[in-house]
Amino acid sequence: MIRIGPGRLIAVGAALLVPALAPSVASAHARVSPPVSVAGELQLYSLAVPTEKDNVTTAKIVLTVPSGFSIDSFAPSPGWNRVLQQTGNGNNAVIQKVTWTGGRVPSGEDSLFQFLAQPAASQTYRFTVQQTYSDGSIVNWSGPESSDAPAPTIEARSSLGGGGSGSSALTIVALIIGTLGLITGGMALLGRSNRPLA
Repeated sequence: MIRIGPGRLIAVGAALLVPALAPSVASAHARVSPPVSVAGELQLYSLAVPTEKDNVTTAKIVLTVPSGFSIDSFAPSPGWNRVLQQTGNGNNAVIQKVTWTGGRVPSGEDSLFQFLAQPAASQTYRFTVQQTYSDGSIVNWSGPESSDAPAPTIEARSSLGGGGSGSSALTIVALIIGTLGLITGGMALLGRSNRPLA
């Protein structure tokens, strides 16, 4: 059984509470947060995908999960239906792809999905995201960092702290950046839930 340490529980709790206190701001790119995390530990992640086209909504999101990044469970995503593509069953299941459909996220807001996951090793993990708009147009977030539609990436490290002031500073920065990533998408989701559906 995978266990979350007390420090991780505090970080997860803070990440869930902070979005309720901040304004909604859509990001320029699809992203997985936090951008830096700990290898071999179960942590809370968020996928946020911006709706950048006018007069349409984001209706479908497909996340391709990189090898070695194990998703354990998902937070509820109101308004969305989730389908998993996986190998194995039960504790041996390995999720390879997640498809969310049925959403109606307007321009200027982010589609937000949260999940508990564990990166197996210290390395950079590269995700690909396919975003489908209500008019049928598709954006593939799979390019290099310099492209208009870069693939989301995270870096897993063996440790974020315990190695002196530099490591402590890195821990704080990583937690702040990760929380900001949850803020932008979290408020977009809360804003949508308070609006009547068309």
